[in-house]
Amino acid sequence: MNPQAPPIDRRTYGQILKSTVLIGGSSLVNILLGMLRAKLFALLLGPGGVGLMGLYMAVVDLAQTLAGLGVQSSGVRQIAEAAGSGDRARIARTALVLKRLSLGLAVGGAGLLALFSGPVAQITFGDQTHAGAIACLSLAVFFRLVSGAQAAVIQGLRRISDLARIGVLGTLLGTLATIPLIYGLGERGIVPSIIAMAAASALVSWWYSRRIDLGACEPSALPVRGEVASLLKLGFAFMASGFLTIGAAYLVRILVVQHEGVAQAGLYQAAWTLGGLYAGFILQAMGADFYPRLTAAAQNKDECNRLVNEQAEISILMAGPGVLATLTFAPLIMTVFYSAEFGPAAGLLRWVCLGMTLRIVAWPVGFIFLARNAQAVFFCTELAAAVVHVALAWLLISRIGLDGAGQAFFGLYVWHTAAVYLLAHRMTGFRLSATNRRLGLLLILSMALVFAAFERLPLWPATFVGTAAVLASSLVSFHVLMRIVSPDALPPMLRDRLPRRLSNAHRRIHSGRIG
Repeated sequence: MNPQAPPIDRRTYGQILKSTVLIGGSSLVNILLGMLRAKLFALLLGPGGVGLMGLYMAVVDLAQTLAGLGVQSSGVRQIAEAAGSGDRARIARTALVLKRLSLGLAVGGAGLLALFSGPVAQITFGDQTHAGAIACLSLAVFFRLVSGAQAAVIQGLRRISDLARIGVLGTLLGTLATIPLIYGLGERGIVPSIIAMAAASALVSWWYSRRIDLGACEPSALPVRGEVASLLKLGFAFMASGFLTIGAAYLVRILVVQHEGVAQAGLYQAAWTLGGLYAGFILQAMGADFYPRLTAAAQNKDECNRLVNEQAEISILMAGPGVLATLTFAPLIMTVFYSAEFGPAAGLLRWVCLGMTLRIVAWPVGFIFLARNAQAVFFCTELAAAVVHVALAWLLISRIGLDGAGQAFFGLYVWHTAAVYLLAHRMTGFRLSATNRRLGLLLILSMALVFAAFERLPLWPATFVGTAAVLASSLVSFHVLMRIVSPDALPPMLRDRLPRRLSNAHRRIHSGRIG
């Protein structure tokens, strides 16, 4: 099969779009709630408080990754495989083992963070003043690991609507708990708010996971040992990857603090958060449904490559307008989401957006390694990426300042995208389709034009160029989506909102060109 001209499967495109709308819709709600939290933190805490929260969150992320041993991600794969076999007893056994193993890891991880809170505080802040706060954060690690196991079962079974509800309700409850804590306690409320958000997520995921009837399961010792070994073997690769990625980001934050101070770390945290919001819209949908589907087809190279190209096409089409809008309105976005004090981070935000765009393109290709269980390749790419990220940050932050952190992130994904593509080509013969090459080139040229406009032109002419690029990208994305997705495959919430005349035209175009 020629990968440049994959057969059009309307059901696949429709499934991708449905998943993106469901998970993306929940992400949109989470973004709005995140805006509310970010605004509150900025007004009440200032850059220093936001920077402190970013450092605390980095510690929790790192501890969660190490303690979890990657079993949440490997659990999704194991349950997806079991679901594909139709063996209910195997599904129930895998889910039970995953939950019990994760509970044990949650207790152990929380205990170790509390025990070593002093050294962690010394490494992060240069003293042990924050050791008590870090010990309390062990509760957040516990709740996150428990929540992750419950969500993994739901994701592995591809209950995408439940996964979307968990995201919305967990974020909503966490926000309702966070606002009074920060308002009433100021910086003293940061640690309780992080714990409250993790606890809310665990509560909601527990509620939805208990509604799944997997049947009774009394696993014998031998199958349990096999399940645990499988979860830990693949999980180690996920854990190592997550540790390298999060550890690199943690080291970059420390470099920012050492060279620029905690307040500048707050600007970095703000730009990093905003740069990842829209990318998260795409990547969460990709991980929620695409990964289990790709795992089921991983041994068929042609089918695997076709699925990756189709996912990449949808991702590029949906990412383009949002990324260009962020590049164009970066100063306004920083002010609206945070405050005028965060305006100097607009340039950093643009660099982060460039890197996030390449990340969106590289991710579906990188899933090939996970789906085909190529643990060594996966680990080596993540190890090299972490080394490149930290090395570039160390070189650029000391010479350029805060913007160097963003340039390091962009440089990382220039390298990583090329490496992942070449390795995937060797493994499955993967090549980007002709359509994806055209769309990718168009997006890259558009981003370069907007970025250059803000570097070379006054504000208003540059904003005009950026706005024109956003509108053009939106029209192109909408036009292409209408041609590749059957109207009957659109999610009802989207199909019912299309104007009747536009919907009829969509059907005529689709039946005439594709049917």
